[in-house]
Amino acid sequence: MKTSTPPADDPELQIAPLIDCVFQLLIFFMVSASLVKSEGDLGIKLPGMNQTPTQVDMPDEQIIEVRSTGQVFLNGREFGDPRRSELPDLIQTLVRYRLASNSSKNKPMITVWAEDRTRHQRVIDVLDACSAAGIEYVTFSGSSPQ
Repeated sequence: MKTSTPPADDPELQIAPLIDCVFQLLIFFMVSASLVKSEGDLGIKLPGMNQTPTQVDMPDEQIIEVRSTGQVFLNGREFGDPRRSELPDLIQTLVRYRLASNSSKNKPMITVWAEDRTRHQRVIDVLDACSAAGIEYVTFSGSSPQ
């Protein structure tokens, strides 16, 4: 028994899906190309002298270290007795520091660095000394002193 085979048609190329793929690729490359920053827009500055038109005022800052033993240090010098709450030598030094900073037109700034096991009362004694010396800008530091 012979079966007849349908006549073979010439294969056709579907153009519509091919055009859709080309447009999608074109849109993809256009969008991704805009995300890449060109080298001309980096804003590189070459090394050289940088001149400022006005003088920059740098704050004059001192670090007061308060140890867990109650010792108070300013610039490596110990102030006061750890058993007494008064710090008259520290107050005199801070007054001189404030006057010197004001004469150079800088703000006198104090950073209080206390060890982890320092009693809070000793830190308050240092803050009282700063207040008695007339220093308003007092901050605390959580890292080790320089």
